Amino acid sequence: MNVPNTLTVLRIILVPIIIIFLIQGQYLSALLLFVIAGITDGLDGFFARVLKQKSVLGSYLDPLADKTLISSSFIALAVMGGIPAWLTVIVISRDFIILLGISVLALLSIPFEVKPTMVSKITTAFQLLAIFLVLLLSAFHFQVNGTWITAVFWITALLTIVSGMGYLIRGIRYINSESSRA
Repeated sequence: MNVPNTLTVLRIILVPIIIIFLIQGQYLSALLLFVIAGITDGLDGFFARVLKQKSVLGSYLDPLADKTLISSSFIALAVMGGIPAWLTVIVISRDFIILLGISVLALLSIPFEVKPTMVSKITTAFQLLAIFLVLLLSAFHFQVNGTWITAVFWITALLTIVSGMGYLIRGIRYINSESSRA
């Protein structure tokens, strides 16, 4: 176990603690742990590059940690009324469709590369921003509504849809490319 993978595992361990704090209405504690999780996300990539400790395990754990943090936070905050349910459905559906696509490609023994696109990176950043803003506003007892937060929600939704469509198109290309070889 190297430094980047240890940080990634720490992020995974923080997820249930963040959700417990949310359930208990301890938004400031949830916010602080969410920020720590975000910092570990940046640090694991940094250390993987600087220490030349990129690993196959890390390439699977890192996106798993991100998806676990984002999905769990969206679901908890939607149930609690902080994030619109429609946005949560879009975020979770995209991730489900991506996992389904990966499963289909693997079952068909079609070689593929799971490499995030620039749109998917921006999408993840906006998803994290939406969670952060809701936690921040909730921690300091501000209403989670208004034009600017609604704009963040809609931009997040649009980016999530565009990113999901990009992955869907890429998956279809992998299948078509493999079919033309057969």
